[in-house]
Amino acid sequence: MTGLLILSIVLLVVLTAIIFMNTSPQFGGSPTKEQKLAYAGTGHYEDGKFVNQIPSPMDVGFKDIPSLLYKQLKGDPHRQPAKKIEVQKMDSLEIEQKPDSITRLVWFGHSAFLLEIAGKKILIDPMFGDVPAPHPWLGKSRYSNGLPIEIEKLPQIDAIIMSHDHYDHLDYGSIMRLKNKTKEFYMPLGVGAHFRKWGVPDEQIHELDWWDDIELDSLRFTCTPARHFSGRGFSDRAATLWASWVIEAPGAKIYFSGDSGYGPHFKEIGERFGGFDFAMMECGKYNEKWHSIHMMPEETVQAAADVKSSMTMPIHWAAFTLSLHSWTDPVERALKKADELNIPFCTPQIGEPVIIGKNYPVGKWWRGLN
Repeated sequence: MTGLLILSIVLLVVLTAIIFMNTSPQFGGSPTKEQKLAYAGTGHYEDGKFVNQIPSPMDVGFKDIPSLLYKQLKGDPHRQPAKKIEVQKMDSLEIEQKPDSITRLVWFGHSAFLLEIAGKKILIDPMFGDVPAPHPWLGKSRYSNGLPIEIEKLPQIDAIIMSHDHYDHLDYGSIMRLKNKTKEFYMPLGVGAHFRKWGVPDEQIHELDWWDDIELDSLRFTCTPARHFSGRGFSDRAATLWASWVIEAPGAKIYFSGDSGYGPHFKEIGERFGGFDFAMMECGKYNEKWHSIHMMPEETVQAAADVKSSMTMPIHWAAFTLSLHSWTDPVERALKKADELNIPFCTPQIGEPVIIGKNYPVGKWWRGLN
């Protein structure tokens, strides 16, 4: 009887998961058969999956899962701040009145940004939700006390740029609230299936392969390689492409790393584009067992040197608990290495403006929040 009861519970859980995954819009859509056939010509699509430029294994087997789950469930007071992070607020009037000659970035935590450049308002990986998961029960809330500005108060957005489809970057709720105030959407191959499923018109969706570029008035966006993976469910791993991005405007050249393990693509990007005025470089959620798809902090600094960035900001931290390291470990280790190599880094608070060429905040605002 006990065995039958356990089996019934397991079957109920599996059935519930299947129903949830097949009825919940958060999981998005899937590329068509025609699209998959076209992906085969990219040179980095094999056996129905996108692949990295170099082998990128994750050293996590079934034997490691119990230990990792135990460590996650056990908890660690240093994996998140002891109190909510206060953010600097901004309003829509402040955004609208910014002179077009100023290039400004505002960080929303993790990898989400508002970029104002060449008269355009661009959101990068706008994950504005509270939990990076398909359901609130499946994750922990963000560290900050709200956002610099709420979605409803944002003015018209000229473009959204996506790096890949993981939940801590692509958030269904955020896109549903943004889609009617956004003109264009730019993303790697395959990610458009999610946006179409969520009701974004096809003519507004632009899917790019690595090294493809596209213009928006005086801006040029180039989809560049990253070393990562993708997926929103149990069966769609690597079904869509992941990427970093280069944003070029008159007088400003910006690099956004997306999520990436360290690799030769950074040096290739630096050589192709001749360096950058500013780089937003992934730094957080790492582990030795998956170092091929998330950089260690010291590698973040080397990657900044590889892309020839004049000023670099560590991102992908200070919002969510997605690994086992302390929440301040990424920035502290990265700054230590940056000092050793004499590489300029800036560390704005969430919501604190970064003005390219003029204002690069360097405060250690996270200290004292543990």
